[in-house]
Amino acid sequence: MVAQNHSVEVRVDAELGTVLLNRPERRNALSRSMIYELREALFDLHQERRVRAVILTGAGEAFCAGRDLRELATATEDPQADQARWGEEVDELRELYLEMLRFPKPLVACVNGPALASGAGLVLACDIALAVESAVVGLPEARFGLVSGLVGPLLAFRIGAGAAARLMLTGEPCPAVEAMRLGIVHEVAADGQAARERSEQIGRQCALGSPEAVSLSKRLLIETIGEPMMSQLTGGAIAAAMARTTESAQEGLDAFLAGRPPEWK
Repeated sequence: MVAQNHSVEVRVDAELGTVLLNRPERRNALSRSMIYELREALFDLHQERRVRAVILTGAGEAFCAGRDLRELATATEDPQADQARWGEEVDELRELYLEMLRFPKPLVACVNGPALASGAGLVLACDIALAVESAVVGLPEARFGLVSGLVGPLLAFRIGAGAAARLMLTGEPCPAVEAMRLGIVHEVAADGQAARERSEQIGRQCALGSPEAVSLSKRLLIETIGEPMMSQLTGGAIAAAMARTTESAQEGLDAFLAGRPPEWK
């Protein structure tokens, strides 16, 4: 079975579901409509009883470049309306991450290329992650005057606050091998084909367990050691939305669109 929306493709092959981020011309950058389609895909795969595990990957050379900064930079002449929209956009992304964390079936990220900003958040919201050797994971938001308010709590939950601080504050991309050492990804494969095959193998290994037991195991992790992180996502959403209203964010986005370095005051 194959179901395709504008930018998200869903495939079902026996017990495995695959969600493909299908916007390669924009390096699979997340638009608002794409976030909605991802949430819809998760709902559909939740309802599909034969699916026992889900693989998330990207089309083209990138896994996900983060939020679509061209869409994010769009503003009107009504500052209050813009602020309300920015708050809605952050909340929509927060809801996507929460739905992934609470998804009752194993989510396996097959990181076929760069996973940046909210794209890194997609990896961190999955249960298991594999990456190709050429992949990088990074949180460059500060370089655009933004704050990784949603991805930061996910990163700290997976690898600890100290390692998360380095990635958040420097904005430096983390190569796949280093990401594996830190615990962001669990395995590194030589190329995309090997990564896809291994992610499918892991998905099928998860499918060998009782659906109830696997679901309860995920729920145990999220509702015990993950409970503080779930609350922190709310605070992170507020910080991310507030940062978007600053002059620094406007300068960072303007510089990105103009292809120049930002000039911070």
